[in-house]
Amino acid sequence: MAANIIDGKAFAATVREKVAGHVARLKADNDITPGLAVVLVGEDPASQVYVRSKGKQTVEVGMNSFEHKLDSGTSEADLLALIDTLNNDPAVHGILVQLPLPKHLNEDLVINSIAPSKDVDGFHISNVGLLGTGQKSMVPCTPLGCLMMLRDYHGSLSGMNAVVIGRSNIVGKPMAQLLLGDSCTVTIAHSRTKDLPEVVGRADIVIAAVGRPEMVPGEWIKEGATVIDVGINRIDAPEKGEGKTRLVGDVDFASAAGRAGAITPVPGGVGPMTIACLLANTVTAACRANGLEEPEGLTA
Repeated sequence: MAANIIDGKAFAATVREKVAGHVARLKADNDITPGLAVVLVGEDPASQVYVRSKGKQTVEVGMNSFEHKLDSGTSEADLLALIDTLNNDPAVHGILVQLPLPKHLNEDLVINSIAPSKDVDGFHISNVGLLGTGQKSMVPCTPLGCLMMLRDYHGSLSGMNAVVIGRSNIVGKPMAQLLLGDSCTVTIAHSRTKDLPEVVGRADIVIAAVGRPEMVPGEWIKEGATVIDVGINRIDAPEKGEGKTRLVGDVDFASAAGRAGAITPVPGGVGPMTIACLLANTVTAACRANGLEEPEGLTA
């Protein structure tokens, strides 16, 4: 039986609708307009496209968008000074510094200079610690999006056996913490895990976030399991013509879809949820900054 397709693009549209509704209420009831500041250093083409998309979607849901584009040679002192200004600007509720940064800039230092309450990426060490100890924090956007889709599909995740393949600070580790928070039994696996096929084969939920194209074949997947594929890998596609490429996930979709109960596609699965959750985090930050009730259904 073919797996159900978890449509991240459609789900992200629903999340943005909820965000827009909360923004409208904040404006009408409290005269507050959530504001998101995005800082881009350098001319990386992929980052420029991503920043434009973030700005466009921020405005579409009724929030203020503040874009700061800096030269690739910007000094660390100047970047930190800008972040300090944004930290102290009451119109800015969320701050995101687009990664990667030019090599002369210390990413950890820059990320940890953002006020934790405005760290809508959830990367600040304080937010990492709060999430790890089960306290209220800003949650990284991609894992939050995965959790939202899992909750929507399953309802309760309590007691389910979840395997997270990948141990990055951006996805793997926070994803595991979120699943623990929803009472899953969680295993963090990676490319060096012994008997990885057996470990994956026991999982009711598989989160693939290792960054290797089609590393997980369908034969590893337990019949009826839910597969969330975070990977976005570009590979050669000679069938489309010379020099052409296509996007694939960390899971071999064709074979996995024949065994899984539900699966996210690549593209169109987890990817669209990341920006939607960035907007959700900005609304959450605005509510917390003003002592207001947090938006229901948009937080962990």
